[in-house]
Order: sequence, then structure tokens, then C-alpha cells
Amino acid sequence: MGKNQSKLSPEQLTDLQKMTYFDKKELQQWYKGYLKDCPSGQLTKAEFIKIYAQFFPFGDPAQFAEFVFRVFDEDKSGTIEFKEFICALSVTSRGRLDEKLKWAFTLYDIDGDGVITYEEMLAIVAAIYKMTGAMVTLPEDEDTPEKRVDKIFRMMDKDKDSRLSYEEFAEGSKKDPTIVQALSLYDGLV
Repeated sequence: MGKNQSKLSPEQLTDLQKMTYFDKKELQQWYKGYLKDCPSGQLTKAEFIKIYAQFFPFGDPAQFAEFVFRVFDEDKSGTIEFKEFICALSVTSRGRLDEKLKWAFTLYDIDGDGVITYEEMLAIVAAIYKMTGAMVTLPEDEDTPEKRVDKIFRMMDKDKDSRLSYEEFAEGSKKDPTIVQALSLYDGLV
């Protein structure tokens, strides 16, 4: 979408307005910035990680950025086109709680099998800890990824099967908003 175009066409703008929570002016601004960062119109995983690194200079965001990239790259092409980028950004920054929860569930459900295992949750949480580095002081019961995931599973895993269904995840996330806060990275930018 939009290769070698400096502006979105009226049709593209109309479609994106229907799919996102952004207005025409915001979409044009995001598109301009997107093309500045990736003139080809295709955002690669390496470029995506580099952009994430700008937001987390005191940690290592590479692993977390890879997990997020997987969710942004909806068509699994190996690159993120503007439409994929702006739709994901819309959900993570301005979406309704249920939309954010579905997006977050997809992030944590690494293998896409419809449940979040302890290992998947641990991989994401460990990546978040690595990304934030020493920027965040954590309570003693959450000062390691394992302690944090143990706490999450104690709270969410109602049937104690070491797997979180979407329903368990959504219900638990409403009780612990920090689960979805990782999605708020872009809030100050939009």
C-alpha cells in the first residue's frame, strides 16, 4: 500500500478512517512519518526493532519488539505495511478495552493455538523486563519474570491447568491493568 506515494489517496484515507480511530489529518501525518522511516513502504523486523530501541534506550527491546512485530504483521509477509501498522496502532492506542484485550491475547499467545501457556507468558514478561531494564523498580513479589508470571497465573488460571483461555485472560486483565499497559507505548504519540 502506498509505495512511492507521498500521500494516501482519498480512497485509502476513507478505508483507513473506517478501520481505525484516526481522522484524515492524523492518518496523513502518520503516513508521512511512516514513509520517512521506511521509504519502501515496507517496515522490516530489523527496522521495527530499531524504532523500538529509541523508546527504550536503557534496556534491550529486541525480543519484545519481535513479539510485537509478529502481531503487527497480520498477513505474515515478513514486513509491516502502513495499513497493518496504523490498524494495530489504532487498537493499541485508542481501541476499546475488548479490542486491546484481543490484541494483547494474540501477543501473549505466541504459537497462536488459542491459549496462553505459562512458557509463552514467561517469554513475553521476560522480554518486557529486559526491555525496561533498570527503569522500573518492582515490588519484591514481581522482581523477576518468574515471580510476575506466577502471580499472574495464580490470579487468572481459574481451572489451574497452566493455560489461560481468552476468557480467563480477559477477566484477569480487567483486574490487573498492567497486563495490557505494555500496549500503551504509543499513547503519548497520538
